[in-house]
Amino acid sequence: MTRRGENYGGRSRQERATDRRERILTSALHLFGTRAYDDVTVADVCADARVSKRYFYEHFTDRPDLVRALHREQNMWLLKGVAAAAPESPGSLDEMLRPSVRRLLEMLRANPERAQVIYINAPRMETRRRGVIREDAQFLAGLLRRVGGHPTDHLRSDRMLLALVSGLSEVIIDWLSRDMTEDPVVLADHLTDYCVAVLNSLT
Repeated sequence: MTRRGENYGGRSRQERATDRRERILTSALHLFGTRAYDDVTVADVCADARVSKRYFYEHFTDRPDLVRALHREQNMWLLKGVAAAAPESPGSLDEMLRPSVRRLLEMLRANPERAQVIYINAPRMETRRRGVIREDAQFLAGLLRRVGGHPTDHLRSDRMLLALVSGLSEVIIDWLSRDMTEDPVVLADHLTDYCVAVLNSLT
């Protein structure tokens, strides 16, 4: 027997909770994607998502917890797109990286709210920023395995990849701060050349 309150409007309690969480994340993406981090409050998100604070706190501890979840979701979306652009059997670093970097910039330019969340607002939380850079460095290491070969000095390789991803992030943040006015193809070529130069030093 279904307990009172389990179903409402033809939807289960879990379905309603999932819908509220998705509405909160959708509203957070829009608000944190168009406004500065400090200008967005939990009340703002709840009002935009049309949920009460009671329901907000069923899913998230506080504003930073919301932004961490939002950033994780958006970063996964970005990395999935980049991975799809990378050839399965590239003949060289350049052949693998150039389409991947171009796809990354195309995705960011076409989705400025997501770009703002990934590179501008979420990095305000320094611990999360460092964690994401490490995750992205490991993602890049996975792409590099498509080219073949494995590093003999894993510590050196890990540190070089960490420095590489950090440098890429800073250049992308600079591009975003200037409203992405520069041709992304030109920027992708510059970033690819930078990546190839750094990665060639590992061999």
